[in-house]
Amino acid sequence: MELTPALHRIGNDVVAAYLVVTPEGVTVIDAGLPGLHSELVAELASLGRSLSDVKGLVLTHGDGDHIGFAERLRRDHGVPVYIHAGDVSRAKGGPKPKNAKQSMKLGAMLGFLAYSLRKGGAKTTWLTEVIELHGGETLDLPGSPQIIAMPGHSEGSVAVFVPSVDAVFVGDALTTRHVLTGQKGPAPAPFTDEPAQALASLRALLATGATWVLPGHGAPWSGGVAAAVAAVEAAAR
Repeated sequence: MELTPALHRIGNDVVAAYLVVTPEGVTVIDAGLPGLHSELVAELASLGRSLSDVKGLVLTHGDGDHIGFAERLRRDHGVPVYIHAGDVSRAKGGPKPKNAKQSMKLGAMLGFLAYSLRKGGAKTTWLTEVIELHGGETLDLPGSPQIIAMPGHSEGSVAVFVPSVDAVFVGDALTTRHVLTGQKGPAPAPFTDEPAQALASLRALLATGATWVLPGHGAPWSGGVAAAVAAVEAAAR
């Protein structure tokens, strides 16, 4: 799905990953579910590109519905995978903290589970080798992605700001479609380890001034980062 000529999405409003496309190559942000690999190949082909053009994969955090095809890209195509040091254990299949009881609606929850199963969510391949991030880096990858530490959803959650496409990729720092209730619009994401910390971390996004705010779950937001953060904070109240 083309958002702009240099900015593409694979997946859908349930689970999404993104491509930053430049003449020098492609940077992938998040890896969704394993079954999105075929969508990645198809999207690249539509651009006259292939997996050999993917120069790096940056993960916003280490949950299974974000690491999807990451190990496959690394293992089979030599694509380096970047993730914050705080989430390395999680991305390698380590234990996760228990979250508080989640609000949910049966239809939305079943839809999320069904889509996850169709896209291989029950067969997660955990990462074995990664390049660790710490926040504050500008990576030598297409688009020169900048890493913003966003602890809260997980210890090692990050946002990825790519100035050349005027977009910040936020993973589960916020959502525009709650996977368990189906509610649409910017809001705190479910399954968050430290909700208060996650909410406070959103302020770090404001300095980007990005037009596009791109979550791992929900529709792309093109109304600007300030409006998105304000909407999440209002929803949290």
